[in-house]
Amino acid sequence: MDRYESLFFNANFKEAASEAGWVAYRGELILKEGEVADAQGRRKPPVEVLKQAILLTAGDELKLLVGSIDELQFFPALMDKYGADIKPGSLVVLYTVNIDNPFVYTVNGAPVVFIPMVQGMVWTELCEVLGLEKGDFKGMGAADKVVKVYEELKSHDFKCPEVAIEEALRKTNANKRENHGAI
Repeated sequence: MDRYESLFFNANFKEAASEAGWVAYRGELILKEGEVADAQGRRKPPVEVLKQAILLTAGDELKLLVGSIDELQFFPALMDKYGADIKPGSLVVLYTVNIDNPFVYTVNGAPVVFIPMVQGMVWTELCEVLGLEKGDFKGMGAADKVVKVYEELKSHDFKCPEVAIEEALRKTNANKRENHGAI
């Protein structure tokens, strides 16, 4: 997990799970850094982030990567940063704003599931897909909740067609993220 620390942005938490060697993170992950802003090398805010990211590692293995991207076109940037760590046994779910239909794309032997979502919260949507409720997490720490989601995802069948990323990139739409809140 430590190798990703420089890519954390707006972190909610990074903590160890009760199972030795497992570490979870929730927050945002930088996909494309902002440009250097001054002579000291400080950077402007990131150009693109994986929003509402959920990351789980076991030792030096990436086990779970979940989050939301505004455009499928940002997937290559995600692959530049995290692709080498996606291996068989990794689970990746990307809620994507500008796609119409869910699909699966395989990276290094691991499934990457793309699910359309223009509004909503990644954690809530993921728990709903898995049929998990608040009571399923009772008494668990934040990191153990992420481990629970990972364990449930391992046996979940998304029933999506396999689509080449090149084909999917040709079929994106003009949807934008819908944010609702206090006015």
